[in-house]
Formats: sequence, structure tokens, C-alpha cells
Amino acid sequence: MSTAVLPQAATEPARDATSPKRLVSLDVFRGATIASMMLVNNPGSEANVYSPLEHAEWHGWTFTDTVFPFFMWIVGVAMTLSFAKRIERGDDKWKLFVHTLRRAVTLFAVGLLLNAFPFFRLETWRIPGVLQRIAIGYFIAGTIFLLTKVRGQILFTGFFLIAYWMLMTLVPVPGVGPGHLEKDANLARYVDSLFLSGHMWSHTKVWDPEGVLSTLPAIATTLFGVLMGHLLRLNRAAAERTVYMFMMGNSLICLGLLMNVWMPINKNLWTSTFSVFMAGLASIVFAFWYWIVDVQGWRKWVRPLAIYGMNAIAMFIAAGLIGRLLNIIHVGKLSLQATIFQNVFLPLASPVNASLLYAIAIVVFFYAIAYGMYRRGWFLRL
Repeated sequence: MSTAVLPQAATEPARDATSPKRLVSLDVFRGATIASMMLVNNPGSEANVYSPLEHAEWHGWTFTDTVFPFFMWIVGVAMTLSFAKRIERGDDKWKLFVHTLRRAVTLFAVGLLLNAFPFFRLETWRIPGVLQRIAIGYFIAGTIFLLTKVRGQILFTGFFLIAYWMLMTLVPVPGVGPGHLEKDANLARYVDSLFLSGHMWSHTKVWDPEGVLSTLPAIATTLFGVLMGHLLRLNRAAAERTVYMFMMGNSLICLGLLMNVWMPINKNLWTSTFSVFMAGLASIVFAFWYWIVDVQGWRKWVRPLAIYGMNAIAMFIAAGLIGRLLNIIHVGKLSLQATIFQNVFLPLASPVNASLLYAIAIVVFFYAIAYGMYRRGWFLRL
């Protein structure tokens, strides 16, 4: 997200993904995350999907549940590296705040337009969404970064986690009472029904996975990324920084598992436990990429992921638009997507493997677009 998921409307010359001055590992991590998003969001058949490529039904987590929090975390890391550099060179903080607000508003608006495409029905226009939550996390975490030091950022991270925990466990839901975390009986669902009625995710209709209240711990996820950005800026040897990353990641995972005893890890509710656990997992995955890419210099073999990551927002928008078109355009009684799956992929393998092959083909298809943009020096920046 950062430079790639919060792009600017103009294009700029391509920057070599192997440049020693660039934190290539962050592009690689972002690229791996956007590729994972393509893989899990585009099965050939929703009835035939390997379980790790589906969201957890409610409590717990799968590979698919890591994608969104990883994006939020990456936003925080990139923000710290960018803002700190600008502040050190003397940029005005007020101008940085205005810049942050403008980017957030633009990203939120793009998310709204993607939700409405292609029919733009105001009465059912979904207000929350992935880009909208990223925009809010970016803006609030960015504001906190500009107004506080590291200690203040740690305190705000804890505040969002504790405040959400207390709200979800102590505030009574009418007709249900306090402390319930079931799908049909929890405070987040109740708040969504008050403020988002008729404008929620079409698959649920009565609650939204990117709803109002659960945005609080999602902001904490972004702030965990901010704190990792500070760690990356420490004046320490690269190997020492890598050790700190692994230590931070493992500590957060252990804390998340301990917290899970009292509050389950749950992506749909984005529980405080989920935020802590996923921040730890993101730290470890990024530390791995940082060590092999930026420290050891093994860059050639991950270049496709870096290229993917350098245009993540363009890939996200393109995937949203094309995915919808594939489902609304029909060939006879079947959608174009179903027609392609049944005629091209289903004859090649069992239904579940054909579904996976289709998803892999989507990943490759969008990489071809990203590579073409990279070769031409096109980088979409909001």
C-alpha cells in the first residue's frame, strides 16, 4: 500500500526493483500479498476450493485471513519510512497532514466506486470495504505518527486494542447482553445495523466484515506496521535488525495465542487478538523477505513479486473491475467466468484442482499486466 497501494494519479519513471537504495523486500512482501489476494479471491468454482484458500467460517484463521491484515501492516511500515525521511529533510508537518488526508479521501472514494461498479445503485451501495478501511487506517495512523513519538504510537496502539476489547466484552447488546462474539449476536454487528443498514456487504446484509467498530483494531494493525518501520530505521547492523524483527514477530504471536484464551482470533470481527497475532505473523514473514532480499541480496528470483508489488493499487482496481465483468457478462445461461472455467479448466483436472488452476491463471494474467506497466514506467499513484 504506501507507494503502491496509495498511488498518485500521475505516472513516474520506473525504478529498478534491484536498486540497492530501495527496500526491495517491502515491494516483494507487498507483491506476494497482492498475488495471494488474486489467488484466494478468484477460484474457478466457489463450491470447489481448498480450505486454506477460504476464510475461516468464524473463529480461527486460514491463509486467506492473512491477506488483508498484511496490507494494513505494510501501509504502516511504508508510511514510517516515507514520513520520517520527509520530516528529516525539513518538510512541513501540516503539509504532510494535508497530503495524508488527500490520499485517504482519494483511496476511500476509489473503494466506494469499486463497490458500486457497474450498476451504481444508491439504495444498496456498500459503504465499507477494503480500500475504505485502508484509507481510514492510513489517515489515523498517519496523523498519530505526525503528532507523537514512538512512545505515543505504542500507547495509541494499546488504546485501540484495549478499547475495542472492552467495548466487545462489556457493552450490552439490546436483547442479548454483553460479551457475546457469535456471528448473530455481537456489538460490532449491532453497531453496523445502526449506521450501515442497507449498505453492507451483499453476502451478509446484516453485518459487514469491514464495519464501523472493528475498524478500531484494524488501525492498531497499521500502527504495528508503523512500529516495525521505526525498527527498520534503527542504526544497527542489518543482521541485528533482522533478529529484532523475528523477536518482535514471535513475541506478538505468543501474545496473540495467549489472548486467544479469552478472545478468539477472528478476522470478521477483527478482534484485538487477531490484530496482535497477524502483526506478529506479518513481522516474521517480512523479516524473512528482508533477510534474503535486502541483506543476502537474492533479488533476481523474487523480481516478479517486486514488480507485482510496485503497482499493487492498479492490480487491485483492475482485479475488482474485471472480476465483476466476468460475472455479469453472460454467454448463454452461464457467466463468462463460469464459461471459461467449465470449458478451459474443468477438463484438465478434478473440480477442486481445476478451480485452483483457474485462480493461478488469474494471478499470472494480472502479473502480465503489472509487468507491462513496469516496462513502460507506469506506476499508478493516488
